Amino acid sequence: MSAFPIAQLRPLIICCIFVVVSPLAFGQLTTNIFSQNNLNEAIPDNDPNGVQISQNVAGLSGSIANIQLSLDIAGTGVGGAFSGDYYAELVNNQGGFAVLLNRAGMSSANPFGYGDDGFSVTFSDTAANDIHLYQDYSASFNLGGQLIGMWQPDGENISPLSDPSAFDNALNQQTAMLSSFDGGNPNDTWTLFLADLSEGGTAQVTGWSLDITTVPEPPPANLLAAGLLASLWFLRRQK
Repeated sequence: MSAFPIAQLRPLIICCIFVVVSPLAFGQLTTNIFSQNNLNEAIPDNDPNGVQISQNVAGLSGSIANIQLSLDIAGTGVGGAFSGDYYAELVNNQGGFAVLLNRAGMSSANPFGYGDDGFSVTFSDTAANDIHLYQDYSASFNLGGQLIGMWQPDGENISPLSDPSAFDNALNQQTAMLSSFDGGNPNDTWTLFLADLSEGGTAQVTGWSLDITTVPEPPPANLLAAGLLASLWFLRRQK
């Protein structure tokens, strides 16, 4: 059997490759930011029912490629916040679920968690360090005593009322990350839930924002080109 004349089809292959990759090459990833500021929503002290804050996202095209979330929790009253008291999660109606905070600093060696005065942070799966053990890293704080910077979500999908020893393996229990939303429809109701689970220290949510990056769905021409490439590869293997 003679070899398949693949060399004669090189121009077609190059054209197909261009069609497939050109949407990404021209930077069609799009990020939209949805913010709620000046909320001043109190988080009830020592109350597992907590508080829910929702916002509707509509009018976006494509599917979710990445999500980042910024959150500001500021202490109130004389005692201020106690950061280890707080649990926070993000959900949508498609079943996506991410644990942002889960009793920061709590472990068998530190059964009450960290005592700092809240958070003014951005959560990203690609950040360098997990927020659960932020004091183990070069943590920075603003003048109000809030933790600042970009951090991985806590990600520990365990009850925030668990025994402190359940948090000892925090770095290896990140199963509820923001990537759970990847590939989904960005147009949805997004709900932030927060609870203060220990008495003493009070705080409020002053604001939050959701950064949603979408990728366009591949048009039919791209799918056709991908099929042609696959066929050519198969024929080349049969020579």
